[in-house]
Amino acid sequence: MEATVEWLRDRPYVDEQPCAYERLEGRSASFSAIDLDARLERALEARGIERLYDHQADAIRSVRSGRDVVLSTETASGKSLAYTVPAFKRAMDRRATTLYLAPQVALINDQTETLSDLAADLGFASGVTVEAYTGRLSRSEKQAVRERQPTVLLCTPDMLHYGLLPHARRLWSWFFERLETVVVDEIHEYRGIFGSHVAGVFRRLDRLCSEFGADPEFVCCSATIGNPVEHAGTVTGRAAPRIELVEEDTSASGATHWLLWNPPEYGDGGWGSGRRRSSHTESERLFCDLLSRGHQTLVFTSARQTAERYASSSASRLRERGDHEIARSVAAYQASLPDDRRREIEAGLVSGDVRGVWSTNALELGVDIGGLDAVILDGYPGTRMEALQQAGRAGRGLEPSLVVLVAGEDQLDQYLMNDPAAFFEAEPERAVTNPENERLLPDHVRAAADEAWLRPGDDERFGDSFPDVVADLTDRGLLSRRETNDGIRWLHNGSSPQHEISLRTIEQRSIQLRGPSGETLASLPFADALRDAHEGAIYHHQGRRYEVEALDLEANVAQLQSTWADYFTRVLHEKTITVEADLDRTPLEARPDVEARFAEVTMRKRITGFQRFDGSTGESIGTVDLDLPETTLRTRALYVPLPDDAVSALGDGVPGGIHAAEHAMISMLPTRVLCDRRDIGGVSTPLHPHTATATIFVYDGYPGGVNLARSGYDELDELLETTREMVSRCPCDGGCPACVQSPHCGNANDPLEKELSVVLLDRLLDR
Repeated sequence: MEATVEWLRDRPYVDEQPCAYERLEGRSASFSAIDLDARLERALEARGIERLYDHQADAIRSVRSGRDVVLSTETASGKSLAYTVPAFKRAMDRRATTLYLAPQVALINDQTETLSDLAADLGFASGVTVEAYTGRLSRSEKQAVRERQPTVLLCTPDMLHYGLLPHARRLWSWFFERLETVVVDEIHEYRGIFGSHVAGVFRRLDRLCSEFGADPEFVCCSATIGNPVEHAGTVTGRAAPRIELVEEDTSASGATHWLLWNPPEYGDGGWGSGRRRSSHTESERLFCDLLSRGHQTLVFTSARQTAERYASSSASRLRERGDHEIARSVAAYQASLPDDRRREIEAGLVSGDVRGVWSTNALELGVDIGGLDAVILDGYPGTRMEALQQAGRAGRGLEPSLVVLVAGEDQLDQYLMNDPAAFFEAEPERAVTNPENERLLPDHVRAAADEAWLRPGDDERFGDSFPDVVADLTDRGLLSRRETNDGIRWLHNGSSPQHEISLRTIEQRSIQLRGPSGETLASLPFADALRDAHEGAIYHHQGRRYEVEALDLEANVAQLQSTWADYFTRVLHEKTITVEADLDRTPLEARPDVEARFAEVTMRKRITGFQRFDGSTGESIGTVDLDLPETTLRTRALYVPLPDDAVSALGDGVPGGIHAAEHAMISMLPTRVLCDRRDIGGVSTPLHPHTATATIFVYDGYPGGVNLARSGYDELDELLETTREMVSRCPCDGGCPACVQSPHCGNANDPLEKELSVVLLDRLLDR
């Protein structure tokens, strides 16, 4: 691999752009002696596992001692044995049950196969049986699983919510009575709205365990994040002092060669113009070069269509080079592929028959594909955690591996290219979620009341707002209050509410997208449909391009027609924000006279039109007006009322200066907290009625908030510093996609004053 790295760094086209190199040294393994059941020990030895790593043994000891564990180590570090060993031992000793939860069915299937094979080697007499329980099973297949009463049951949180908890007393009592272990795999994935919903599910699970006299240990597996114990406690509802952290990875690894690869700029502006060659085409060039040199390579890219398009394009490029055999071994991998095709690709990666893959993050999580020679990240995936997760797919034992991060042109990517230490030396981002989200909590309280009577003491699980939620639900006739010999109880009225609740969304209203033949192509939440499926919008689906012919908001249907139009569209909108209640306030460290605030806010948005952009050049080719309804978002936000000296320093450029600073702050928030850049929004106004001065707002993009804005507020001084560094280091003249322009701006990035945003940030940082 060293020779390939040197060869890449000497390629003629490398000199066209900045390229940072870092070698991360490998490590030797460290093992611990631990007592294992003889049958289990033999079964593991048959798989080549003769000793356990220190981190595996530490986690097992903690579970055995009755503690909850969060295991936060690298990809392919053997985290699964930390729960397999105690779970199987408990099943062999007393038929105790284990509940395994993962966010994706693909992970469920992968783990079911692995655990089933191990259970089979133990023999029928061991009493260990493994079953998956997913929505893909028929009714009769689900019944058969229940009748077999497995000791290890694997499902998603969605199935726990829909299929187990509502029927616990009637169908699953045998399982919950004996439940001793709960495995929460990929717990870092439970954040935002999904994580907030899952937190409600876990609180309901805890209530039912108490009803059945069970008190299971939780084993949580996580990628490297900044707050693993805090996050595990927030999601599961377990007390943080009871959770033990195991985070030192003691498995063996080879050296990893990292290249930070910045595509060259193009256009009349030259260096500093801010426009760069596509990360896709740069990744394709690297991908083909690595395959031609014999390296099995995986590219992670952001979209399904990109994976499909560039897998095909790469194969064509390889055939042009004469590498026909390699071209036949290139594949695209994404979540919408049929199960058998995904399995075929996974097996091909393990066997080596598949030499190269373009994939979405569907291969980021724990599906076993062995170790690859090289991984290319087609654009920074948005967080350091995700980048390291994807990079962890490279490496076979102690063999060296290569990871290339090919930058896109936006702020985060270019920030890392200009300051590689911000990637290699930064602290991991924090994961956040909000179990007490005011939009979600009432639904889970209703579901809990349907599963088992509510009691006053349930506020310990559901939080301080629980009494008010129960009172409101009772007033609305959704709960009934009963006086019993054991105290006050609340019952749910009506049919089971679980199927009214989707764990993956908060939006109730949706728009169906209909294809040319009347078929349903997809469904979008209402607000997303106004943005992406308005009349005249260009919509991409499964590699095909459509134009929205009509959007019928009464029927909740958008009619699409196929098109060959070579342009894309982007909406224009107007936003206003109202402060409903200030919840907290704190002075800036550098400017104690400037008080930042955290508040309940209402954001109102009206889409006023859309722009068309040339598909080849990206230049605007026209604007069309739209008449769409206003949407409102009640959420939480941080905001900074600007001091008089900062406003005066901006002069007539106040609108452009604060607008640019707002964009830059939003783009840098993912350096502090795990989130997508589209999960947060902002508003900047030269004179806000609540503050009587120019004000910048950064708000949580979800109703009720999921603690994203709160995290920005708690680390605002660091966020301002990072933002200032990013903007000031960009070499462009006046603003570009790498610093203050945003593809999501509803005002077409007008006005923007890059230099004045630096002046403003300097004032807030007292420079």
